[in-house]
Amino acid sequence: MKKEQIIRGVKEIMPYVIILIVVVLLRTFIITPIIVNGESMNPTLKEKQILILNKYDKKYNRGDIVVVNYFNGEKEERLIKRVMGLPGEKVEYNENKLYINDKKVEDRFAKDTENFELSYIDIDMKKIPEGYYFVIGDNRNNSIDSRIIGLVKKEDIKGTVTQSLIPFKKVK
Repeated sequence: MKKEQIIRGVKEIMPYVIILIVVVLLRTFIITPIIVNGESMNPTLKEKQILILNKYDKKYNRGDIVVVNYFNGEKEERLIKRVMGLPGEKVEYNENKLYINDKKVEDRFAKDTENFELSYIDIDMKKIPEGYYFVIGDNRNNSIDSRIIGLVKKEDIKGTVTQSLIPFKKVK
């Protein structure tokens, strides 16, 4: 009788155990929610907005919004930024205009670039090395990004953001 009760009990909790395992696997390897902290991606992303981080996406293109692990000297933080410079490229801002490899590029994501200038003199290199990315906030004058923390290693990028949960919409 006790053996039958144990078997019945195990059968009853098994669906919950499976659901728990699936959720843990999803959050660990595929997707996880992340909350916007700060104004550096304004107007694209707002403070406290809840996003979905795609952990499986490891190919990064210019314009992608990514989540970066960053050690601030005291603790590990996650920054949400936009990829603007790819390995092998030269990134420069001159007279508030974005140049990639000396060619002007429309910077449709930028906010507040009136007094914003950047050149590789500022970050002390001619081009982005292989395995590194130049990331920057859309709110150029209020962002901790590659201008301050330097180039970001590919392994420090945790994935891309393409969907917002609250409010529910695509993110570009």
